[in-house]
Amino acid sequence: MPNDPPTPACPLPSLPDDAALAVIDINPLQFVSDYRAAMTLADSVAKEHLGDAMLLAWYDRDRDFESPQHASECHQDSAVPGYVDYGLSHGATLKVVIEQGRFVFFYMPVEL
Repeated sequence: MPNDPPTPACPLPSLPDDAALAVIDINPLQFVSDYRAAMTLADSVAKEHLGDAMLLAWYDRDRDFESPQHASECHQDSAVPGYVDYGLSHGATLKVVIEQGRFVFFYMPVEL
């Protein structure tokens, strides 16, 4: 119909569902030296909260590096970084944030 609003060629991306995601913010008294130290800390938190856990995705702001690599290339115009979308869409139930987002890790429990 001539008065109908135009339909978009592509649907607008929706934010991933993070309703089941537990978020733990860690701000240690001592500065975390690097990614490896942050990962060790995050792994211990994941073990404490999930038992056996699998690291799905992460971000290192110091190096502006993410895993999986290049996940954000498909999200250049999105408010959601690729590593976040990847973690949530692959079953993450725990997000560990260290030093206000300097390092971010997404984990899922391993079912044995």
